[in-house]
Amino acid sequence: MTTPPSARPYPVHWEADVVLRDGGIAHVRPITSDDAERLVSFYEQVSDESKYYRFFAPYPRLSDRDVHRFTHHDYDDRVGLAATVGGEFIATVRYDRTEEGQAEVAFLVQDAHQGRGVASALMEHIAAVARERGIRRFIAEVLPANRKMIKVFTDAGYTQQRSFTDGVVRLELDLEPTDASLAVMRAREQRAEARSVQRLLAPQSVVVIGAGRRPGGVGRTLLRNIAAAGFTGRLHAVNHSFPDDQGTVDAVPAYGSISEIPEPVDLAVIAVPAERVPEAVADCGEHGVQGLLVVTSGYAESGPEGRERQRALVRQARSYGMRVIGPNALGILNTSPAVRLNASLSPELPATGRLGLFTQSGAIGIAVLSGLHRRGAGLSSFVSAGNRADVSGNDILQYWHDDPSTDVVLMYLETIGNPRKFNRLARRTAVAKPVVVVKGARHSGAVPPGQLVAPGRIPDSTVSALFRQAGVIRVDTVTELADVGLLLSSQPLPVGEAGEAGDRIAILGNSESLGLLTYDACLTAGLAPAAPLDLTTLAGPGDFRAALADALADPASDAVVVTAIPRVGSEDVSDPESGDDPALAAALRQAAAEASAAKPFVVVHLALEAMAARLAAADGTGARIPAYPAAERAARALAEAAAYAKWRRESGQPGRVPEFEDAQEGAAQQDVARLISGAGEEQLTLDDTAAAALLGRYGIAVRAALPAPDIAAATHAARRLGYPVALKTTAPHLRHRADLGGVRLDLADENDLRRAYDELTARLGKPEELRLVVQPMAPRGVDTVVRATVDPAAGAVLSFGLAGAPSELLGDMAHRLVPATDRDAAELVRSIKAAPLLFGWRGSDPVDTDALEELLLRVSLLADDLPEVVSVDLEPVVVATRGLAVLGATVRLARPPARTDLGPRALSSF
Repeated sequence: MTTPPSARPYPVHWEADVVLRDGGIAHVRPITSDDAERLVSFYEQVSDESKYYRFFAPYPRLSDRDVHRFTHHDYDDRVGLAATVGGEFIATVRYDRTEEGQAEVAFLVQDAHQGRGVASALMEHIAAVARERGIRRFIAEVLPANRKMIKVFTDAGYTQQRSFTDGVVRLELDLEPTDASLAVMRAREQRAEARSVQRLLAPQSVVVIGAGRRPGGVGRTLLRNIAAAGFTGRLHAVNHSFPDDQGTVDAVPAYGSISEIPEPVDLAVIAVPAERVPEAVADCGEHGVQGLLVVTSGYAESGPEGRERQRALVRQARSYGMRVIGPNALGILNTSPAVRLNASLSPELPATGRLGLFTQSGAIGIAVLSGLHRRGAGLSSFVSAGNRADVSGNDILQYWHDDPSTDVVLMYLETIGNPRKFNRLARRTAVAKPVVVVKGARHSGAVPPGQLVAPGRIPDSTVSALFRQAGVIRVDTVTELADVGLLLSSQPLPVGEAGEAGDRIAILGNSESLGLLTYDACLTAGLAPAAPLDLTTLAGPGDFRAALADALADPASDAVVVTAIPRVGSEDVSDPESGDDPALAAALRQAAAEASAAKPFVVVHLALEAMAARLAAADGTGARIPAYPAAERAARALAEAAAYAKWRRESGQPGRVPEFEDAQEGAAQQDVARLISGAGEEQLTLDDTAAAALLGRYGIAVRAALPAPDIAAATHAARRLGYPVALKTTAPHLRHRADLGGVRLDLADENDLRRAYDELTARLGKPEELRLVVQPMAPRGVDTVVRATVDPAAGAVLSFGLAGAPSELLGDMAHRLVPATDRDAAELVRSIKAAPLLFGWRGSDPVDTDALEELLLRVSLLADDLPEVVSVDLEPVVVATRGLAVLGATVRLARPPARTDLGPRALSSF
């Protein structure tokens, strides 16, 4: 039963900022009774043709009655939403409930804003509102000539029916999200967010607001850096102290206000004190600026007042349709010859390359930029997001996914605001190009100053597992970030023979000791190195070239490591003390250029820094050879490349989410609704009977456990279940405490049972304290743990490990996102360190891993179907040579949180 209209407060949670198809932003909100003037003004700007399409007749103006009807809603049976820019309406949508579960819907978009995807965005939001209010079907009547609106409905991806009567197209849309509707929404999200970033990184005109008259200062430095990089667009300077006839600053046209600039501006770089930023943002919005880069500090990193200033900054910018990088940002770079933008505090524009770099820290950004520059690496683009109040790593991923100039994505992250979305975007990108991530604050879980996101509650080991599932290459340090990025951007991926890992490494060089160190480093990194080939210290460039050519052509190797120390006493060594060897570098390049097989190779060197830089720099062909001053760094980079190559080969066969005919989803939903109806807002832990019944709906059988409050009840239970039986405690303080001996197994008869009962009660406490139960014996096997837990940000996570203290102490658990595929389940079973115990370790019989994988998939299906399930904990699950037995189960329920990944597109709000 719906709440009476008078009881419906203004639904603030329906408000959202949405990125449109062209990269601009609109604010979506409910229409209120205060919007009469806005509605009339909006309607006056709509063409007669659009009005005719909306009302099926000439309708030049709205009557007072119309205005009242379209601005007074009960937020239940009648709802209107508006898309606004600068506070003014650019589009509206409304529905009117016609019967239970059904409503009519209609749109109107200002002609100047048609083609921007406004109607599609409003469709997503009004559909979400309707579902919240119990409406499951939209009816839309559209004139056949209104092809644009028909396309909005038909392209939404919802299940629909279409008919034509009385000269009108009638569309019926089922509003339940489908795979098609989600795919449509995410494709639109990707295009829109990528476009919004592209407008920031490739502007045709830039203004620096706060470029002072005197040299020095942040604004003047930014202006100088943009000009010095050779920005190909138009550059302007603004400072309120400039008189009208200021003329130029550093040969750049200068103005006292952005309003004086006689042309459109795409990007405004704001470098004024924090108290003057709102005025600058307002000026930019009135001038039609598309995006802001705010380098000004004094925001969330400075305390509560700064946090509120930061929220206000984002709200103000978005109200004008502008996106924000920053505040407190180091800046952005785009090395494309068509752009050449250095809107950052980095003194020089890096070389053009194939690496995209994103950092949340300016200091880390400077360090990585400097390190890449020293090693001759080039970038495609760079974003240092500072407090990332608006534009985040997820936005940049959307851009780099399609960017033809970026082959490898490097990211330094301290927070992941939306892990579910990040994993989805990263996986999609990683299928086409590597994504390498180093994460700060990995153990503390603390949020760095300025980052207005909830502290991470996901264990770091789980984050790593989810990264691996998405194909993300996670490294530990910024040095490794550069090491792996250089390899992946300059060398092909190692490709092994069919079904192989691509980890066979050939090693050759002129130092036996360095070769052995490299061999050990490769083994430690999990690679499969061959015995090093020692060319001896007498080897010249020709020897290196021939040996490298042979190794690259050898089908028994997937990658090659060349080790090199300075050559002494040879005439072709130009300057041994400089650490350079141009002849050797030329020989290595030539061997690589002549190789018939695409195979990666790297150089490990000692005291040859100049030669390493020579190899890393592009030659006439653009080829770069990564060189490392330590064998361990080269081995780790190769190991990450091999693991990524394997993941990418397998990503084309991601597996499937199976359906189980005996799963009773509908009955389970009814059970959950009944159980949770009286739980209020608290979590509800099901008793053993209810837990077993719910699990049984998904074909998961829990071994019966009958209560034994006294010896008579125990013997009666044993006779009912049949000997042999187990007697065990179930008291919460004794669960999973095998060290206390709270379990007695293989009790063959009543005498055994009585003796065990007396021992447990004498040793551990009274029967009512122990909560003793009797359970039938399960076949012998390996004790395991299967869990599904829900994190509000990451979603449901499926976990697997062996039961017992060793696995718990070592953190030997594997994790995958729900819903898990059959491939995910197989990888879960095999990815824990103790997996050999399941496959016949030391001559033992292998257990039934097929049954175990099926159990994992059934738990995954349950967690995916039932959003009220907070956690499922099955322990122990005894996996025998044939079949398995679930001996313990704990299920917790709670009212489900909103699934933001299933809702309409919306930017994060802070």
